[in-house]
Amino acid sequence: MTEVLAARVGPFEVVPASGGHHAEVAARVIGRAATVFVKAACSDFGVRSLRYEARVARAVGAPLSPAVEWQCESAGWLVVAFEYCDGPPADLSPGSPDLDLLAGAVESLGHTAAPDPSLFSPLARLGFETADLEGDTLVHTDLNQANLIVTAGGLRIVDWAMAAKAAPWLELALLVPWLIGSGHTPEQAEQWVARFPVWRETDPAVVADFASKNAAKWLRKAQENPAGWVRDLADWTGRWSAYQRRKATAQRT
Repeated sequence: MTEVLAARVGPFEVVPASGGHHAEVAARVIGRAATVFVKAACSDFGVRSLRYEARVARAVGAPLSPAVEWQCESAGWLVVAFEYCDGPPADLSPGSPDLDLLAGAVESLGHTAAPDPSLFSPLARLGFETADLEGDTLVHTDLNQANLIVTAGGLRIVDWAMAAKAAPWLELALLVPWLIGSGHTPEQAEQWVARFPVWRETDPAVVADFASKNAAKWLRKAQENPAGWVRDLADWTGRWSAYQRRKATAQRT
């Protein structure tokens, strides 16, 4: 793989990324000819996931997604070079100016038709079913801070490996726990997503059912997996589901 990189970017140095769960290699490659963000995979799962991510990223394109600069296969490895996005992850805490950038990106996504390549269905992505999830909109499904890079040219969304074809309100429902994890109360998080008409038009009972099922999923995962990020998602989805239950109880009394 080093020969492939050298041929593309010249002599280079590698700065490993802190994340990148769907590829064996995820790193910034600083070469004489170019700086790119490289993902590489050799396992069956990793190759399938990376091939999918590159296909979707190409279909989405600028300004939402970094460009796919090049892609090749060598000695059993799939290597994909993405445009390197220079900037920090988005700050999603209450009052952050990055929230306005996120709102613009979410608005654009909500009007982006799912590209031709076959995408995950809501059931395949979530592992559970609830009403009104089917649709034709491209849904990233993982808008956590690490996947939102604030660059000089605006917000870039990275890691399209779990993109789905679904109803646009699903993007907002999956964003709520990340807002809670960034310091919003469940009520504040819902107030933030309520700026989007598609959220206000979604049946509250459908939202409550989704929140309950998503919380149950992450609770099961946290019981099986001690990783901190899994426990965090179990906490944040659980807090949202509990808020939904309290709200439903208040409305009945």
